[in-house]
Amino acid sequence: MWNYERRLQYPVNISRPNAEIAKVITSQFGGPNGEVGAAMRYLSQRYSNTNRKVAGVLTDIGISVGKLRITSKLVH
Repeated sequence: MWNYERRLQYPVNISRPNAEIAKVITSQFGGPNGEVGAAMRYLSQRYSNTNRKVAGVLTDIGISVGKLRITSKLVH
C-alpha cells in the first residue's frame, strides 16, 4: 500500500509569472533540441548498436543527458 502526496521537494514561490522564461524552460524539457530529445536519441542508438562497449557508453551518455539541468541563462 502506498500514499501519494502531490507536493514539491522544495517550496516554490512565483512572485512574477514570465511567459517568455516559461517557453524556454518548456523547450528545454520537450522541444526537439531539448534534454529529453537528446537523451532519447542516445538511448535509441544504444539499442541498435551491436558493440557492447559502445552500447554501454551510449547508455551512460543517454542517462546523464536525461537528467534535466537548468542552465544559467534560464535563471536570469
